[in-house]
Amino acid sequence: MTTGGLSRARGAAGNQTFIRDAMKSYILERGLKAGDPLPNEQDLMAQLGVGRHPLREAMKALQAVGIIEIRHGYGTYVGEVNLQSLEDGLAFRMSQSMSGDLRDVQNVLEVRQAIEVGLADDVVRQFQEHGYDTLEPIVERMEAQAAEGNYFPAEDWAFHRALYEPLGNALVIDLLSVFWRTFAQVDARLPGARYTPADAAAWHRDLLQALTTGDPTTYAHSMKSHFNGIHTRLGE
Repeated sequence: MTTGGLSRARGAAGNQTFIRDAMKSYILERGLKAGDPLPNEQDLMAQLGVGRHPLREAMKALQAVGIIEIRHGYGTYVGEVNLQSLEDGLAFRMSQSMSGDLRDVQNVLEVRQAIEVGLADDVVRQFQEHGYDTLEPIVERMEAQAAEGNYFPAEDWAFHRALYEPLGNALVIDLLSVFWRTFAQVDARLPGARYTPADAAAWHRDLLQALTTGDPTTYAHSMKSHFNGIHTRLGE
């Protein structure tokens, strides 16, 4: 691990930044993958020229975002990075926004909409090639739930996940799942009249019908309409 003399004390904040950056460089330079072991604490202290306390604090910070995994009694390993810290931060900001101007709630909705509308060309192309068999049963379950007056969050997410799985971009699904879950936490507390289960089922039926036209513009327009009920509740 190359320190280049940067391990000299630079204040607590600078030392923490140095240790975190050095650990990330160590993982990247060696091409380490999730589950690969990392040097023990004594070796890291010697290589970085830092004390036990600042090293442990930096490692805790790296663990919090999934870059490393500390298995007590076993050692330290490269972690499986996820978006949990992003989700936690967004959930907190959106909850704060509920007592204010709802700006952060609107921002999350706009980002999700931008991704889903922006992927219209890719989604239409994929489903033209592979068919729509995965989506029809989900919409039918939505309609059955709506007929009984029930909302259907599980089917809602299943539908959107099924739209993007054929693209083979796991990050798209991870990001959308974060936006979907954080929004679900505040949905029931939003102002204005909530759309009905029948409305929600109809939006997804329209999405499926638009998708089967094979026209990305038609599909993108339907996806925008899908968000209208929420925009209305936000006073937009």
